[in-house]
Amino acid sequence: MRFRIVNGRVVDPATGLDAVTNLYIEKDRIVGVGSPPAGFAASRTIGATGKWVIPGLVDLAARLREPGQEHKATIESETRAAASGGITSLTCPPDTKPVVDSPAEVELIQQRAADAGYCRVYSLGALTKGLEGRAPSEMAALKTAGCVGVSQALNPIASPLVLRRAMEYAASTGHKVFLHPLDFDLMDHGCAHEGAVATRMGLSGIPEAAETAALGQMLALIEQTGASVHFCRLSTTRAVRMVARARYDGLPITADVCAHQLFLTEMDVSDFNSLCHTIPPLRTRRDLEGLRTGLVDGSITAVCSDHQPHEPDAKRAPFAQTEPGVSGVETLLALMLRLVHENLLTLTEAISLVTHGPASITGIDGGTLSEGSLADIVIIDPDAAWEFVPCRMQSCGKNSPFSGWEFTGRVTHTLLGGRIVYKAEPQA
Repeated sequence: MRFRIVNGRVVDPATGLDAVTNLYIEKDRIVGVGSPPAGFAASRTIGATGKWVIPGLVDLAARLREPGQEHKATIESETRAAASGGITSLTCPPDTKPVVDSPAEVELIQQRAADAGYCRVYSLGALTKGLEGRAPSEMAALKTAGCVGVSQALNPIASPLVLRRAMEYAASTGHKVFLHPLDFDLMDHGCAHEGAVATRMGLSGIPEAAETAALGQMLALIEQTGASVHFCRLSTTRAVRMVARARYDGLPITADVCAHQLFLTEMDVSDFNSLCHTIPPLRTRRDLEGLRTGLVDGSITAVCSDHQPHEPDAKRAPFAQTEPGVSGVETLLALMLRLVHENLLTLTEAISLVTHGPASITGIDGGTLSEGSLADIVIIDPDAAWEFVPCRMQSCGKNSPFSGWEFTGRVTHTLLGGRIVYKAEPQA
């Protein structure tokens, strides 16, 4: 099938394109930008006058809950929700049940994602066997099975020696290591940022040092092993500065932050709002500004949803006993556009952080609208104002702290490989 998208403002940070122009698609690829290839005859036209046309979003962290936690969500439900938010590629951590530490689990996830047909799903394999933190996993087999990296997710590692051996093995197999800089001893089962708010509420705190101490140790091991590492979900200003310094010194590292950390602080948990129970915890206003500065100066090159859908009961308990996490695939793009409206980022910078930036980290085919690339495309009505209402979410998890927030800019079409997988209903 051949079709074209005409008169849209096409924004592709990967190529530096920002112009009102046309895209030409044949089968699953973009075959022309601006002008069609010779002999091209479109059988269909999508008008995009007044719209923005950007690459499909690439999300570095979305838990789909399958296999093992289908009472929370499924691959089908969460990839459908992701497509409605403009996400066409996502990476899922290995902490499913069973853990992704063999080719069988990778193949299961990929097959179910293909059957659903809404998103490209990429797996991170387990860094250690069973995520038990005691011995490296069979990383070579995970690489062959299609994993785009290895991760320990939110699980401790027995010792720095085990981490060093795992990093060495990962480096030898060409894997990128995705690490959460968390010292679990210092976390001490905390549930909120260690500060005045947690103290007043009687909640156990997670100190800033739980992140920075772990980060310092990991940076030393990266220098020792030469492993290529991506740091997941930074939450403190000091950690951003440490990453910036290490990148300046030439270490092969990148880092991301989750979108909700750019808008919420410890003050949002002051009424025991369990929807704001996250790991890492929501930090101080100063930390929020530090994360935003990291986006502007390029220390952080990706923003992810850190999507964690939960059933209602998971959030109906005393704050410390609730399960952490935010259902985020349907607000990722909206929050990035809000940063544009706040004049923190240009539109190109914001789109890069959720397309070209994360695609470069994982090395996947995506995040661009260049000729020959996959026709993973999102069309946005930049003037559409809307209110986020959790009961209208397509995700099985309605656990979002952004209920009632008003946004401007909404996805009208999401195309995956040239096929429309989401089309917004006309607004009344």
